[in-house]
Amino acid sequence: MPSKRSPSTLDTHLGYWLRMVSNAVSQSFARRVEHEGVTVAEWVFLRALYDAGRVAPSQLAEGMGMTRGAISKLSDRLAEKSLIDRHDNPDDKRAHKLALTKAGRALVPRLARLADENDAAFFGGLTADERRRLAQLLQKIVRDRELTGVPVD
Repeated sequence: MPSKRSPSTLDTHLGYWLRMVSNAVSQSFARRVEHEGVTVAEWVFLRALYDAGRVAPSQLAEGMGMTRGAISKLSDRLAEKSLIDRHDNPDDKRAHKLALTKAGRALVPRLARLADENDAAFFGGLTADERRRLAQLLQKIVRDRELTGVPVD
């Protein structure tokens, strides 16, 4: 005889709660960086380039877990905004390297502050131990599921 058990409700799933928090955190941050004239994907790109210095687009794509096409589109947008420059590669005339402009380098710390403020707004109610434990649990899921790439949206 088939079971008459009701299907589980949305709020019984951890994914539901994770998505609720993730959406709120992401949307809030997107609004914050939008006021600085960039998208979240552009912020992630700028932050990666900040650490990399002058780098080939293919290396950036690999490090960020993105396609070369996605990196190309982002670099086009950021070059139009004068936040990055393309430099000829002296070792290969067909290739180029990307680097932050002075304006791009100055923007990254401001965007990082916005990220810090956004985290504080959402996770400031947790104790330091709770934040550390939450980070550990999320990182464990990432490792166990072998999740790669940098989330950009």
